[in-house]
Amino acid sequence: MVPRVKAAALGAAALLAACSATPAMAAGKSAGPALWQVTDADTKIYLFGTIHLLPEGSHWRTPTLDGAIGQADGLVVEVKLSGDPTQVIQLISSLGMSPNLPPLAERVLPDKREALKKMIAASGFPPAFLDRLESWAAAFILIQVSFQQMGFKGDLGVESQLTQTYQQASKPISSLETVEQQLGFFDQLSEEAQRALLVAGIEDPESGRAEFQRMLKAWLTGDVKGIAATFDSEMALSPELRDALMNKRNAAWADWIQKRLAEPGTIFIAVGAGHLAGPNSVQHMLERKGIKARRLE
Repeated sequence: MVPRVKAAALGAAALLAACSATPAMAAGKSAGPALWQVTDADTKIYLFGTIHLLPEGSHWRTPTLDGAIGQADGLVVEVKLSGDPTQVIQLISSLGMSPNLPPLAERVLPDKREALKKMIAASGFPPAFLDRLESWAAAFILIQVSFQQMGFKGDLGVESQLTQTYQQASKPISSLETVEQQLGFFDQLSEEAQRALLVAGIEDPESGRAEFQRMLKAWLTGDVKGIAATFDSEMALSPELRDALMNKRNAAWADWIQKRLAEPGTIFIAVGAGHLAGPNSVQHMLERKGIKARRLE
């Protein structure tokens, strides 16, 4: 359960990790991730599912994908990052700090407290600071440590690489959400859901490594059903987490795409692969609006 909860939080958790350097972990070459296209008479929108953090050595670019990237007039990502992790920490502190909270150790079961203590020590943050954070905010910080220990590199993540490509081509980059909005999804979670994220943040990285390797393999080979299985298992997400982190955002993005079709031009949208897989994917929500997303790869 915990690795999948962590996978669901990966998109927003990458806000910090995308600014961090971590040890390498190898990944093999593959056929290529899935790519879709939505079109009308004068508009072309590419939909590409990403992995926000990647191990070193991940080969994901293909001729079809490169052609789409080159054609697009601009890039649209979930959220634009400044590259400065201190800005995200400041936002987490302003949104996620509340008075009279119980110590963080009291928010996990006794058998998790030693793991929590070790993860806090590895984070480099003072325990007193984390104790003042709401559970989602503390989880957010600790999940970064877990990803770093697993060897995932944010600066090699797909969005980071795409951003560099479009910047070098002097093409505009915009976002579907602001950092504040994305953090706000977590801030609105119930305490129970927040504590599930906190437990995910302190789980032994080895227990999540195999899960992420399976997800990475599915993504690299365009196995959309395999990606969906990571999120659709009955143990993957509580209804609250699924609704907040996946369904509501997918619906909002489908609305955005529908409106964007009224403007001419070609854009490349890159969002977490989990949002483009499963019965409540962005493509299915577009289909309910009578808009067809055609798979290219």
